Amino acid sequence: MKARWSERLIEGAIRLSAGLAIVSLVLIFVFIGKEALPLFTSPEARAEAGMGRLFGTGSASTGDIATTYVWQPVSEEPKYSFWPLIAGTLKATAVALLFALPLALGAALFTSEFAPPALREVVKPVIELLAGIPSVVLGFFALIVMATFFQNVFGLDYRLNTWNAGFALGLAVIPIVYTVAEDALSAVPQSFRSGSIALGATPWQTARRVVLPAAFPGLFAASVLGFGRAIGETMIVLMASGNAAILSWNPGLPFRSLSATVAAELGEVVHGSPHYHVLFFIGVLLFVFTFLINLAGQVWVNRLQKRLVGK
Repeated sequence: MKARWSERLIEGAIRLSAGLAIVSLVLIFVFIGKEALPLFTSPEARAEAGMGRLFGTGSASTGDIATTYVWQPVSEEPKYSFWPLIAGTLKATAVALLFALPLALGAALFTSEFAPPALREVVKPVIELLAGIPSVVLGFFALIVMATFFQNVFGLDYRLNTWNAGFALGLAVIPIVYTVAEDALSAVPQSFRSGSIALGATPWQTARRVVLPAAFPGLFAASVLGFGRAIGETMIVLMASGNAAILSWNPGLPFRSLSATVAAELGEVVHGSPHYHVLFFIGVLLFVFTFLINLAGQVWVNRLQKRLVGK
């Protein structure tokens, strides 16, 4: 009887925790959405920073080529074009993933399939230890060390640029991708490996033709989580990017991301101003974008799993 009551209490506590997490998430989104709502309901906010300017030229005047696609909210004629911020966010995310995914997935494959047990016990905790390093420390390292290194080696005109911020961002992505990918590879039944080796395949052939396809849904989920981590990171990008809202796909130039814009400007913006509401709308945009990425990733993972089991 006591065991049943204890099980019910534990089950109730788990349900309560899950419910509180969901309610908290909904309330956060409601608060952010409420602060961004005047962009649609307030004539003043719509006139200064309407949807046409946020996703258009960003200028309150028309026909001025010099002010096309500019983020300059504090000026005589405020400009709120999102395109420089979106381009900077995507640039940094692309560089981070190009750097982090091969290293993280390769390390996960090595520790899961090829590393001796003693070495695995060292490599895995060391890589996962990166997740415990505060992002401000990684940003400071990129600002002081990596920026000078990249400028001297590659002859870049600017110390703070997309390469610098992207590689620093990749250091934050690696432990997340590695942990999920290594768990997915380790979850592949040992019988798959034994059967492949019994048929004469080498360990590398077994890993490439048997283990990787079987673990692909988990590897894909790890990549999606890494993408979401990179696109929402704030402090590293704020410290290592140069914070110049330039619409350019050149990775050697400074940039500004959506999340860094909120962090840099929200503390000094006038409460209730159009600029204030635009910053909260950026929060809504990041929230929705991250949700859609995770949702799309989950859908693709489910489809891949069904294909693997032949459904």
